[in-house]
Amino acid sequence: MALAIIVGVLGSLILFHAAYSTIQYKSLLKITEEEFSSPPFNVVIELFVGLLLCFWAALTAPGKFLSIHPQSEENRIVSLPANLDFMIFNHRRKVFPLETDLKLKH
Repeated sequence: MALAIIVGVLGSLILFHAAYSTIQYKSLLKITEEEFSSPPFNVVIELFVGLLLCFWAALTAPGKFLSIHPQSEENRIVSLPANLDFMIFNHRRKVFPLETDLKLKH
């Protein structure tokens, strides 16, 4: 788990460095009066590497998934009553009028 956190921090630092490199590249282009079309290839590679490291860290840092035990008290299922005829649902429909007299303009 500590390795995943270190890799995540390293990936974040790489992403921040790629952003800083792009900002520097854009300011260099302003000085030379050229147009910005896309970042340099090494910055794009740096972005992908940082993104992959962050993804890997996000998937491995939380730990292993645990199975759900059906006998657990936390996994109780709320059952509905046997006779569904007398169930009352309070919702927002009663606020709106029953019929609307709206016509579309052509």
